[in-house]
Amino acid sequence: MTKPTYYTPKGGLPPQTQLLSDRAVFTDAYVVIPKGVMTDIVTSNLPFWDKTRAWVLARPLSGFAETFSQYIVEVSAGGGSDKPETDPAAEAVLFVTKGALTLTVAGETHAMKPGSYAYVPPQANWALLTDEGATFHWIRKAYQAVEGIAPPTAFVTHEDNAETTAMPDTNGAWTTTRFVDPADMHHDMHVNIVTFQPGAVIPFAETHVMEHGLYVLEGKAVYRLNQDWVEVEAGDFMWLRAFCPQACYAGGPGPFRYLLYKDVNRHMPLSV
Repeated sequence: MTKPTYYTPKGGLPPQTQLLSDRAVFTDAYVVIPKGVMTDIVTSNLPFWDKTRAWVLARPLSGFAETFSQYIVEVSAGGGSDKPETDPAAEAVLFVTKGALTLTVAGETHAMKPGSYAYVPPQANWALLTDEGATFHWIRKAYQAVEGIAPPTAFVTHEDNAETTAMPDTNGAWTTTRFVDPADMHHDMHVNIVTFQPGAVIPFAETHVMEHGLYVLEGKAVYRLNQDWVEVEAGDFMWLRAFCPQACYAGGPGPFRYLLYKDVNRHMPLSV
């Protein structure tokens, strides 16, 4: 089996000779942010982070998408933070795509490498440092507490150690790698890796309340978003609001894989 790859932005700036046309799309149902958009001039700095910059892929926008924010964070050698989160309500998932870093959370220190995954609960004390430099996804959400259900505890794992299950009736052509048990009510979000082998499809237009962020880690495909078919490849990001119809056809020569966010396991709020 071919070792998985994890696409990481390269930054830089296109030459003056490049055409302006691109695949970037912003609609009232979905957004496509192609990898070519992730240049040096669209990065942000973050409070209490040293030698760090971030591409902000998603943020709550009233009337569009409400539940999460997602960054790609690039930390240079010797950088990091001992006060990474300024919002006490925020929980986080970290997923490493390049380099190596050290995460300290709940009094324990963990070495992380490409494919490593960490869950950080709200109000946790944590720090993240790197000697050689690293890039990771940071998905942030305001934890939705429920009386009688404790928040999840912190954990760190790796894709190699997570359970991968085939979707029904697909003969393994469409699989999901889950880092959290779907039946675990402590968690109000899931961040999974979805893999399609060449020729595999989502054979119907999924239409559901869960909001999505999809970052393409590897391969290429055509994705159905609302009424449109959009070609995507490694390094592209898609942001889907609730109920946006979606489907997929993996037409590339190799596996098509993406990191998927969705909100789960909670009642729908009936007031603002």
